[in-house]
Amino acid sequence: MIWLSFAGAVVVLVLAASQLARYGDAIGVRTRLGGLFVGSLLLAGATSLPEVLTAINSVRVGAVSLSAGDLMGSSMVNMLLLAVIDILFWRQRILRQVALRHGLVAGIAIVMNCLVLVFLLARVDLRIGWLGVDSLLLLLTYVGGMWLLHQHSGDTAAALEEQPNLEGVPSLRHAIIGFTISAAVLVASNPWLVNSATTLAEVSGLTTGFVGAALVALATSLPELVTIIAAVRIGAPDMAVGNLFGSNAFNMVAFGVGDLLYTDGHFLLEVDPAFALIGAIALLQMSFGLVGNMTRLRPRRLLVMEIDAAMIFAAYFLGMYLLYTRGIGG
Repeated sequence: MIWLSFAGAVVVLVLAASQLARYGDAIGVRTRLGGLFVGSLLLAGATSLPEVLTAINSVRVGAVSLSAGDLMGSSMVNMLLLAVIDILFWRQRILRQVALRHGLVAGIAIVMNCLVLVFLLARVDLRIGWLGVDSLLLLLTYVGGMWLLHQHSGDTAAALEEQPNLEGVPSLRHAIIGFTISAAVLVASNPWLVNSATTLAEVSGLTTGFVGAALVALATSLPELVTIIAAVRIGAPDMAVGNLFGSNAFNMVAFGVGDLLYTDGHFLLEVDPAFALIGAIALLQMSFGLVGNMTRLRPRRLLVMEIDAAMIFAAYFLGMYLLYTRGIGG
């Protein structure tokens, strides 16, 4: 029964978040902000809302490991999706045709992930009120990174990619209404996902960290998969890749958001420092993705997969193996 409850929560999440991403995409296209900036900020924020809500609700029920596992695991899954679109659209060589500015987006995500790893391992308890200084630095770094991205996007972003086809794209008014309704459904249904995942961990004997990283993270990342495939199909690969790298930066912001709501202590100090191992795997995957974006050569393939995509796959399954065998987040 608990598996059915969890599956039902996942279905609702995927449907609502997919619509959220669809309308977020439409808002970005209609406002002509440029695929790189829209993918890295608007779409990344929309498709990462399930992770943020999961973190918030996990904190409220005291399941900090579930929250940390979801956020770290989601970053791993997002990079796995980068390899997936490399396979699905193998003739297009997605990583090598998108804008080089994705190096900046990836760099912001890598910096934020590095900060979280440092904070998890340093265990420094400095606060302003109940908010940890580490969480405040995460929030400020993200704002600064998005400002820097905006400064380097501007009008040139459109010149670096083909303009998406507007046929079938909802009007701006329709998109805003749909975006708002989808977000409301996500907010209302997310506690169902968190409660069923926590119960699933208890009855299955798996750690909440593993359930968060392997199951919940996969579920909350499905909207990214739907979004990036749609973006590539309409001729906007920059939106797809920007969404994935931007989502990884946004996931780290959720640690700061969790600390804002966690008034019983210092949120990052409640997270098992062993999660730094999973964060390091995600960091490794992002590095492979960054190399793939910056490389303009035509490297050898392993069947329909480029070598950097194969390395991303290998790193993901290594991370899941270590998470399971070491019982992280028990």
